[in-house]
Amino acid sequence: MIVLFDTNVVLDVLLKRDPHAPAAARLFAAVERGGLGGMIAASTVPTIYYLAGKAVGARQAQAEVQRLLKLFEVAPVNRVVLEDALRLRFPDYEDAVVHEAARHAGADGVVTRNTADFKRATLRTYAPDELARILQISPGI
Repeated sequence: MIVLFDTNVVLDVLLKRDPHAPAAARLFAAVERGGLGGMIAASTVPTIYYLAGKAVGARQAQAEVQRLLKLFEVAPVNRVVLEDALRLRFPDYEDAVVHEAARHAGADGVVTRNTADFKRATLRTYAPDELARILQISPGI
């Protein structure tokens, strides 16, 4: 299974945001071990760098982005993705872009804490704890 990680899930891990970080970190570990295919949208990378830079400083933000680029495939965000996202009429355009980047890149789903904004999704959406349960990733891992 290949899933695209929404920006909020990535930030949960990088910024250790409780109570969300543990489930998201288990999914990162599954990607690292090869038990789960992981992607992030190209548009997520500069957002992560900017927000992480404000929270932990530029040097740490750069290190975290480098780590993400080693761990995840990057789903392109191009004109087709952006136009298709507009047609979805999601409540949040950024979520539509994430969805369409995932769809165009061949992902099976999107993992997000914001599943309510993905009601128009054609891909399966998962909350991090839900996907960890489906994949039988225990909290001890």
